[in-house]
Amino acid sequence: MTKRVMVVDDSMIMRTLLKDIVSADKDLNIVGDASDGEMALKKVKELKPDLILLDIEMPKMNGVECLKRLKLMSPAKVIIISSIAQAGSKMASEVRSLGAADVIPKPSGATSLDIKAKKGHEITQTVRKVLGLAS
Repeated sequence: MTKRVMVVDDSMIMRTLLKDIVSADKDLNIVGDASDGEMALKKVKELKPDLILLDIEMPKMNGVECLKRLKLMSPAKVIIISSIAQAGSKMASEVRSLGAADVIPKPSGATSLDIKAKKGHEITQTVRKVLGLAS
């Protein structure tokens, strides 16, 4: 049974790159995306994803606020993919304490065109692990 994944990032380029990475896995199905936290909360109700890849820095509603609200309305697991949540950072600790299943730092800033080459395998493996799929 394929797992449903939603991508939330304000950059259309990053949404496209992340969807390409995830959709390459036959066990994962992209069910939608959103460009900010507000739109994500509206779409989660109808799309019912199993997992959400969530950026932090976004307009209207950032990823931290979105994560807080998601916990109250959806059982979806959340993986933060952000340039400001580097390993060991205060932000990474904060989102973990708010319920993020994992944190993956973007390799080259907010729009990391090299994310597939540098983090593609890590993203796929982390998504599979968080969803309980064999690696």
